[in-house]
Amino acid sequence: MPRPGFVLDVDRSTPPMLFWRGENFSLERLPADRSRVIYPPEPLAGIEDPEGAIRNALLSPMDSDPLPTLLKPGMKLTICFDDASLSLPKMRRPDTRQRIIEAVLELAAAAGVDDVHLIAALGLHRRMHDYELKHVLGDRIFDAFHPRGTLYQHDAEDYDNLTVIGETEEGEVLEINKRVAESDLVVYANVNQVAMDGGWKSITTGVASYRCLSFHHNPKTLQNTRSLMDRHHSALHQSLWRMGEVLRESGPQIFTVETTLNTNTFPKPFDFLAKREWEWNAKDRATYLATQKSLSAMPLKARRKIMHSIESPYEMTSVQAGFTPTVHEETLKHVYAQHLVEVEGQTDILTMGIPYICPYNPEGVMNPILVMCMGLGYLFNMYRGKPLVREGGVIIMTHPTYRDFNPVHHPSYIDFFEEVLTDTTDPAVMSEKWEKKYAEDEWYRHLYRTGNAYHGVHPFYAWYWGAHGQQHAGKVIIVGGDAPTVRRLGFTPASTMNDAFEIASDVVGRAPTVTHLHVPSVLVADVK
Repeated sequence: MPRPGFVLDVDRSTPPMLFWRGENFSLERLPADRSRVIYPPEPLAGIEDPEGAIRNALLSPMDSDPLPTLLKPGMKLTICFDDASLSLPKMRRPDTRQRIIEAVLELAAAAGVDDVHLIAALGLHRRMHDYELKHVLGDRIFDAFHPRGTLYQHDAEDYDNLTVIGETEEGEVLEINKRVAESDLVVYANVNQVAMDGGWKSITTGVASYRCLSFHHNPKTLQNTRSLMDRHHSALHQSLWRMGEVLRESGPQIFTVETTLNTNTFPKPFDFLAKREWEWNAKDRATYLATQKSLSAMPLKARRKIMHSIESPYEMTSVQAGFTPTVHEETLKHVYAQHLVEVEGQTDILTMGIPYICPYNPEGVMNPILVMCMGLGYLFNMYRGKPLVREGGVIIMTHPTYRDFNPVHHPSYIDFFEEVLTDTTDPAVMSEKWEKKYAEDEWYRHLYRTGNAYHGVHPFYAWYWGAHGQQHAGKVIIVGGDAPTVRRLGFTPASTMNDAFEIASDVVGRAPTVTHLHVPSVLVADVK
């Protein structure tokens, strides 16, 4: 049996800890006798026969008739699937979404179903490139559906192809893709890499309009989301589940297929990243030194290309299908079995290395807004119960925080950085003053609809994602970042980790407790 995770108390014999710094890393010493390191649990065993497990899930679903009995000749069948924001890094082929969709298509063909559409559930994310669609779906599915126009990507601005399903008791409007709404059956193929995803969130964000998303992707909701990884304490998920009830009562029949992955993230030669530092052998230490030195000598674009080429040897640990709420509860059991690490008490300082990737820059640049989003939105929220850092404590991140943007993927992010952040870093103020302008800008809308750009409003949503962390922390420090850029974000720059601890002492005193969140891979701290 693998160990369920590990919390290391740092003493004078503890080796320096690995910190991500974007497309590179460093080793940093933590203060002895008052620091601890939280490591991810070791990977659970994958299912030996994933295709067989998927087929069994379709034939023996939870709180639903078997999929073959739901498939009828002449029906409209729509298969939706998660976009390139999952998994991170991208998994080796075949992707689990390909396996699910191939199994569904085989059953549909046997039942004589001819009207089949495949839709990438983008929400307000950028359109996937063809090579990304091929990676997720496989060449056979892509070649069969894409040329005929029956494989395409959701467009949250195509109001001729959006329809209102209804409203919640809170007045939230559920407006989704018309093809989905008018289908006789919708099958959703999901990859659950973290507890935040899946359930009603998949459809009520993935194929929704901007108007629909604005009811829960806003500062008020996200400041009151007390962990994105625990939906029962998340105002975001409460809104999504209210919309899910409207979808269940007034929308199409939904058949959900959810899968979970283990934490087998890094292939060779990067597999040393998954090991605890004191377990590194001579080869691991030599590999780290060679890798770190080589990356440091490369141009930034070359480093980025190497990192984004990583394909993770993830294994599927579970698959469940059927009625969405029942399926999701079972999914969460498997997610938590892999990710939960029990932790006693909060800390004065939380340290974290920010890697080169987050859900909003696959194949792209981790721009400054995404550094904030990854640190205060995602990594800060990797807890259940209480945040790892106490209220008013300090968060220290390591990242170059270069003023660099992908103009194809993130055009509105550039203007957000130059225009909005020079005015305010307060989510409520920027929402009231600036969001509408960006959301309704015709040029951003055009780039989102016809190119590979995130929606014009997306930098606001990335910023709101960190609203709770921003509100909770007394100070945020970025080590190694471009100083003017870090200050634009409203944070404090530091040259070294020791400098950061010195700066933090103004907030937490001279002998604070320190916790290092050793990610990725993924973990969720169950803080008591």
